[in-house]
Amino acid sequence: MALGLLALGLAAGSDVRLVAQTSVTLMEPSAPLLPAKFGEWTRAAAVGATSGFSLASVSKEALAECGEQRSKVAEYARAGRVVHVEAIEFGDKTGADSAFTLVERPGMKAGKELGVEDAVGDGAVLFVVGKSLVLANFGGEVTATDVAALKPLADAMPKVFGNSGMAPMLPTLAPAKGLVEGGLRYALGPVSYAAEGGVLPAGSLGWKMEAEAVTALYDDARGKETLTLLLYPTPTIAENQAAVVRDELSQVKGPNTKLRREGSLVLLATGSFAPEEAERMVGGIHLSQLAFNQDVHPPFKVVAAQTFTLLENIAILSGVLGAGAVLLGLFLGFGRAWFRVLRGKPAAVEVEFLSLHLAPQNKPAQFHRPDSTEGR
Repeated sequence: MALGLLALGLAAGSDVRLVAQTSVTLMEPSAPLLPAKFGEWTRAAAVGATSGFSLASVSKEALAECGEQRSKVAEYARAGRVVHVEAIEFGDKTGADSAFTLVERPGMKAGKELGVEDAVGDGAVLFVVGKSLVLANFGGEVTATDVAALKPLADAMPKVFGNSGMAPMLPTLAPAKGLVEGGLRYALGPVSYAAEGGVLPAGSLGWKMEAEAVTALYDDARGKETLTLLLYPTPTIAENQAAVVRDELSQVKGPNTKLRREGSLVLLATGSFAPEEAERMVGGIHLSQLAFNQDVHPPFKVVAAQTFTLLENIAILSGVLGAGAVLLGLFLGFGRAWFRVLRGKPAAVEVEFLSLHLAPQNKPAQFHRPDSTEGR
């Protein structure tokens, strides 16, 4: 009997532990990738096929390298006009920016009319919002009014916070002089690097070691040049990969090649630039520009202004709280006095003091001289 009860208790305890170990994970539903309407544009019930420029024609493997998570297609109508909108959300802004350069076509006019990075051309507007890539195809000439009409759409897209919203720094190192419009490509893997026209063998660049690559095209009076920037996590990895690149320069087309390594950055210039111009290009790029271009440390005036504003707000808050305490004290004091008057009592009462009555209760003892007759 005792053994049976013991076995029953152990079984019950085991069940309790199993219940205690069971956990439920609550998943917050994601916000819709595309809104039901934006501005004066309302989503149409059906989505038609689009010709020409489309995200559907982009390499699926390349988009997967960028970290594609979900996508959405919708059409919006306004005053008889229709815009075909395609959107892809990635794991972070780095992936979205890489996909932007993958999809962007040479000759598209870059700008920031939407408050974010955008490119206009081929009857469409391509832009990045947070970690989402959006292509709005108007099916014809795109006017400045069309671009401005997309601003509410950019504002309605899902927001991103924290590290996933940080823009990649490597593309900022490419010099602006002579850069072809739409000629800067940013890759995170071999498939996207090859699709973006990389000059080096894509499979030998150490992508498993979290490599990043930029391919930038230049065309001006100096000639035509392709600048390749490779960024690795550590200088040791970069040094090893620079040796690999040096061994493969024989496969690179172009009369002149200039290779340079600085820390974890590998730079290669290939094309028709004169040797001194190519040397000047790769020699003028430094890792210190990464922090500078991203403005990691705000100017002193900005910090001082922020500090002054913080102290000013603290002083205002302290004043408001102090004034509130005084008003509350007056309100309670007058309220108590008014309540006593309504009850027929004086508005104020005399303060009562507690006493322990420690004053001497008996007269102090008196001592007399021996010759005194007092008390006899």
